[in-house]
Amino acid sequence: MPKWLMKSEPDELSIHDLQRLGRARWDGVRNYQARNFLRSMQEGDQFFFYHSSCPEPGIAGIARIVGPTYPDPTALDPASHYFDAKASHEKNPWSAIDVEFVEAFPRVLPLAQLKAAGELSELALVQRGSRLSVMPVSSEQWAAILAMR
Repeated sequence: MPKWLMKSEPDELSIHDLQRLGRARWDGVRNYQARNFLRSMQEGDQFFFYHSSCPEPGIAGIARIVGPTYPDPTALDPASHYFDAKASHEKNPWSAIDVEFVEAFPRVLPLAQLKAAGELSELALVQRGSRLSVMPVSSEQWAAILAMR
C-alpha cells in the first residue's frame, strides 16, 4: 500500500486531537498537486501525521485513510478560512478525506532531524522550497522514519 505524509497545524488538528476523536475529516488542502495526491489515496493507506507551523514542527504519529475523497465542504463555507469563492456545489475543485488515529509517537521527530537523515534526502518534505501539505513517502523512507522514533 502507498504511504504518505500529511501536514496539519496542531491548533487546527493535532495527532492528540485525532487520538481523542478517533476519526476526523482532513480538509483545507488548497494546492492542486497536494489535492491530486489526496485524491489518489485509498482506504487503508497510512500516513505520517506532521505538525506544521508550530514551535516544534515534525512528525507526531501515524494515521490511516478510512474512505474515498469527497468534495471539501469548507470550500463552500464563507465562514471558513478555506472558503473558495470560485467553488460551487456543482464545481468544487477541492477534496477532503476521512482519517483515523493509529499511533502517537513518544516524541515529535523534528524537521531538523529529518533533514539530517541522508536516507530522507529525496523526501519532498526536506527539499528546499517544497511546501506541499500532502506527499508520497517511499517504503524505504517510511522504514527510516519509523526507525527514528
